[in-house]
Formats: sequence, C-alpha cells, structure tokens
Amino acid sequence: MQFLEFEAKIRHVNSSPRPAQDYSEALARIETLQANDTPAVNPRCRTRIMTHGEKADRAIVFLHGFTNCPQQFHDLGKLLHERGGNVFIPRIPHHGLSDRLTTDLSNLTAEELAAFMDEVVDIAQGLGDQVTVAGLSGGAVAAAWAAQFRSDIARAVLISPSFAFGPVHPRLTGAVKNLSLALPNFFIWWNSDLKTVTKPDYGYPRFSTRALGQIARLGFAVQEAARRAKPLAQSVVLVTNPNDRAVDNGAAIKLLRAWIERGADRAEHYELDAALNIGHDIIDPTQDDQRVDTVYPVLIDLITKRM
Repeated sequence: MQFLEFEAKIRHVNSSPRPAQDYSEALARIETLQANDTPAVNPRCRTRIMTHGEKADRAIVFLHGFTNCPQQFHDLGKLLHERGGNVFIPRIPHHGLSDRLTTDLSNLTAEELAAFMDEVVDIAQGLGDQVTVAGLSGGAVAAAWAAQFRSDIARAVLISPSFAFGPVHPRLTGAVKNLSLALPNFFIWWNSDLKTVTKPDYGYPRFSTRALGQIARLGFAVQEAARRAKPLAQSVVLVTNPNDRAVDNGAAIKLLRAWIERGADRAEHYELDAALNIGHDIIDPTQDDQRVDTVYPVLIDLITKRM
C-alpha cells in the first residue's frame, strides 16, 4: 500500500505561477533566495546573478546537477552574460553546503523542487523578455518539469536528464524509486572505489537514496503529464551524450517523442559526438575528461537558438 501511495502522489506535483512584474521585483526575490545562503553554504555555491543592470532581451536560468552547485555553470553562464543575456544560477535546496559529507540532502522533496522551479522561473520573467531554462542531470529533470507546466518559457534545454539511471533497466526505475522512498535513507559514494572527497571540490562525493528517489518522482510526474499533453514551453531541445553511463538516454528520448506525439512541433534532439569521449558531467570545467572547448559552443548555440 505504501508503494501505491507514493505513485498516487505523483499527479499532485503542480505549478503555481507568480511571475515577477519587473526587473526590480526580480532582484528583490533573488535577494530572498540568497538569504538562504547561510554561512554553512560554500561561498562558491551561493545563488548568483549576472545582469546588465536592467531587463534584457533574454534571461537564462541554469540548473546545476544533482550533488553539484551553481559554480558548475559559472563559466558557461559568464559566456552567455557576455553575449547580452541576464544569467541566473540558483542553488537548488540542500545543495552546496561546505560540509560535503552533510546528510541534509536527504531532506529534498519533489514538491520542494517543483516550488523552487516555479520561483526561479517567476524571477526570470523580470530578468528577460524571453526566458530560457537549461539544466543538467537532476537539474534537467527540474527544467523538464518547468517545460511541461510553464507556458512563459521560450526555450528549455535538457542536458543529460536523469529520468532513468544507467545501471538500472528502465523498466525497473519505478521500483527503484519506490524502494528509495519506502526504505530508510542511506548514502552512496559516486566513486565507490575511492570513497573519498573528489572533484569538483565543491560538490558532494556521495548522494542520498531518498533525494534520488524524489528527483525520480518529479521525473515520473513529467512523464505522466507528457502522456496527456505537450509541454507548455514554446520550444524544447534534448541534449544527450552517447558516452554517458550515469543515465539512460532512452528514457529522455521517449519523453521527447511523447511530447512530439502530443503536438510539440518545436522540439528537437541533439546528440553529442561520441568521439568526444566525455562522461556524464559535460559542464563542470574541473572534470578530468572535460571538453568545454567543444561542448560550450554547441550549448551556447542551442540555448540562444530561436526556433
């Protein structure tokens, strides 16, 4: 019965828009978010904003990956800012603490993440005439939720979204989600061989099974909604990496196809070149296998493209 209860609650992760009316309101609401960046938060992981002092033609919201923080998107954000955009990189709740072995991540919920997304998209409305939301991994699942339920997004860029996990067969993702929510939380090291604090030195080296289940739960809400209706966002692009072993690209492609079948005529799929030979995190410049010299220009083109 507990498993069924979790499944039933998926449909109640809804959007409640309250968009900022102007630039000054957007800045005031960003300051409210920044007030959550207590001394316990790593200074490099605090919510950040790069603006031109007024509302721009385009506002770009970057959503960092699961267990990472806003620093992950700093360099890419700076490049978009230099091209005239107002760039907003919020800290996802329970991420970015200086104590990298914190257990606080286990408190993340799908409802909290959905409410957070509503707030950052609301804020972005006061930062730009057109709003683009781009996220990586768990941040891409949050961006997909916003794309499904927010009509005031001009473009959503989903980079390697974690709708299903690479080591798990897609048909078992729901069971894994339910188990992670029903069983006691525990933490798993990203690198089980090293079991140490690794790169990047501001991200968490391990993840909470409960938090992972909550992100999967939000993903299931998007997938369920996509079976009934196309996304409200004006355009969507899915970016996949054929060398990614952390997520199952097929689940994300299936979602994109569902959107297209429901009438999303401005949706596309871009697959990175397999010859790049890079892993899941294609954004953070501190990764040893990173190819930002090649990847960033591609993402900038996809983010700024007008469909």
